[in-house]
Amino acid sequence: MLGVGDDCALLPLDPGMQLATSTDMLLEGRHFLADIDPRALGHKALAVNLSDLAAMGAKPLACVLALSVPTADTGWLQAFADGFYTLADESGCPLVGGDTTRSPWGVVINVTVFGQVDPALALRRDAARVGDDIWVTGTLGAADIALRLLQGRLPPDSYRLAVLRPALERPMPPWRFAQSLAGVAHAALDISDGLAQDLGHILTASHCGAELDLAALPVDRGLNGLDQEVCRQAVLDGGDVYQLCFTAPPARREIITELARASATPVARIGRIVAGAGLSVQSPDGTLAPYHAAGFDHFS
Repeated sequence: MLGVGDDCALLPLDPGMQLATSTDMLLEGRHFLADIDPRALGHKALAVNLSDLAAMGAKPLACVLALSVPTADTGWLQAFADGFYTLADESGCPLVGGDTTRSPWGVVINVTVFGQVDPALALRRDAARVGDDIWVTGTLGAADIALRLLQGRLPPDSYRLAVLRPALERPMPPWRFAQSLAGVAHAALDISDGLAQDLGHILTASHCGAELDLAALPVDRGLNGLDQEVCRQAVLDGGDVYQLCFTAPPARREIITELARASATPVARIGRIVAGAGLSVQSPDGTLAPYHAAGFDHFS
């Protein structure tokens, strides 16, 4: 591989593998607050892209970074780089190129990641099948509540914010576990705009419906004590999760559980794929009702 220092990087692929690539943009004031710890921002800039590779079951190969900042603040840049490089080293996704420039509009970050995957085993959105279980990794709701607290949309609670803020600013996508799902799960995506909204992309692509069990959703413990409806909205519609939602046949439940245990990844089985269209949610009292997602709108 040829990395930083030439006009292009050169990335080798293993025999039989195909390139998986994705790009994400982060804008100050839109995707992160101006007072974010630059180390956390460096981490998140790469993490949100690793989450996309995880959603395909792809192994990270490398990444490029385009960074635009108002001033060349050495301390800020060093901290940002520390956060970025730490995650790059941990995930095996080296930085091999990019660009920097001055921006009069605040910090603008664009990261493109490259990975490789066996095309026959890639986890695609159009591969869910009727009868599949629906699973999620990690917990839900933490990042959404942290953002609401920071924006003053919930009563101040410094302790809860301290507990939940890392989920918003330092997400940890399960890339190791995701690679082991290739060939085991059918369909997958990462939860960036809200569970209900993102699961809807699988349902549309796979021409099917889904039923979720509200009581089975893995609510983050940091939400304990909050109003029940606030929790429900955070778990079903809250974004910035960067965990996986995937489907797999019931016969593979034990395999999935073992793979999750081997990589220390929490998983929860939260529903099922059904014939038809649309998403329904079953309340703890057994009532099943259609659910209309209200996740993140990129143009709101």
